[in-house]
Amino acid sequence: MAVKKEQQGYTIWIEAEEWAPGEWTPEDDNTDVIVTYQDGRRWVATFFTYQNIATLTEKNKKTGECFSGAYFWASDMVLIDVVSRQRIEEVIDYLIKENEFECTFTLILPEDE
Repeated sequence: MAVKKEQQGYTIWIEAEEWAPGEWTPEDDNTDVIVTYQDGRRWVATFFTYQNIATLTEKNKKTGECFSGAYFWASDMVLIDVVSRQRIEEVIDYLIKENEFECTFTLILPEDE
């Protein structure tokens, strides 16, 4: 469900809001976020909690992924304390205010859709 930030001129879609009830753990999870401006430009980032990085690292040590947990990376990664709508909106507002949004999110080009 995308929620419109009328005064800012954009909507925020959070993938986790479309998951089945009980699948989203805001303190230990990650989710894709798409910000769509009124002019049609769409920007994407993936928000991870700090705890989720630790959880993924432990999983990777067991599965052998990411060189057995020796590293972790994700494109357009934003680390956050809790992946709730409120906190994501606060972070996006802050990034825009500080002119860091376009460095943090990636523009989705029409051919990428």
